[in-house]
Amino acid sequence: QVQLVESGGGLVQAGDSLRLSCAASGRTFSSYAMGWFRQAPGKEREFVAASAWGTYYADSVKGRFTISRDNAKNTVYLQMNSLKPEDTAVYYCAAGNSYSVSYRNYDYWGQGTQVTVSS
Repeated sequence: QVQLVESGGGLVQAGDSLRLSCAASGRTFSSYAMGWFRQAPGKEREFVAASAWGTYYADSVKGRFTISRDNAKNTVYLQMNSLKPEDTAVYYCAAGNSYSVSYRNYDYWGQGTQVTVSS
């Protein structure tokens, strides 16, 4: 099965930027829809962004986050600008057959990377 590994999280101040990376092992990486989800303590996992035939964003991150992918490197990125304390969560990379805002429709998941934004 496909293996996904996230990196790039850390502790930053409000207004700062981070770029998360997700490296995939699959040789057919370009055929997958890729998504980013996040989960804060005590809350359910929520959709952040996805890249399929187009790009899709949650309302809470539109204009601040950008998803991109480099198929040659089997890597998907999440550029996060103007970070807010409410962005604090564990961020997960996911792969599936098609785009969805539901985490239940993705087949493969990374281990997650922590993003903490202080006020």
